[in-house]
This record gives sequence, structure tokens and C-alpha cells, in this order.
Amino acid sequence: MSKFDDVVAQCKGQMDSCGIDCDDNLLKAICKSLGPSIYNKDSFLVAAGDKAEIDNIKERYISKKLGIEGAEADAAISHAVEKIGSSNRQKMRPVFYYLIATKLGKQSIYS
Repeated sequence: MSKFDDVVAQCKGQMDSCGIDCDDNLLKAICKSLGPSIYNKDSFLVAAGDKAEIDNIKERYISKKLGIEGAEADAAISHAVEKIGSSNRQKMRPVFYYLIATKLGKQSIYS
């Protein structure tokens, strides 16, 4: 199994444990879009309690890539935190982005 497949399997495991239905193709596309950052533990995990991290996700991912701003972006982030669990300190970035993209109905960006 390749490193990429290992990362996808880890993400699927987190999704299963959180009761999230997984579209394998969408998850793989999100992982690919994140590039080598998925292999670095620090960049692989989302620090949801860090305002700078959340602002970065809002600006670089939700606003620039998905084209969404304001309250809708905040609601999508809250949805992702809630689904993974606010007490879970191991929020995997591909899973976090998956939840945001599906909440906002932006899966087609990865087609």
C-alpha cells in the first residue's frame, strides 16, 4: 500500500468512527489537492481551537477555492468541528475539508 493510500485509509477510519458517509472519490480528490502536506503530521491535522488556523482555512480554502464567505463559511467550519467532535484533537485536514465541501455543496470542484 502506498503512503497516499495509507493517508486515505486513516481518513476513512476517522470518518467511520464519526459516522460520516464517505464518497471515496471525493476524499481521494481532496487528499490529492492538499499535495505533500498530507504527509506532514503538523499540516495534516487542523488546530480548530487556533483562530489563526481557522482564519487561514476560511481565507485560503473556503473563500478562494470554494468561493464562499461570511456566515456560511463560519457555519461550515462549525459543522466540521461538530461532526468530528470538538474534543477530538486529531482533526484530519482532508476529513475537515471533506465536511466543509459537502456542507456547502461544492463537491463538483473536485470532479
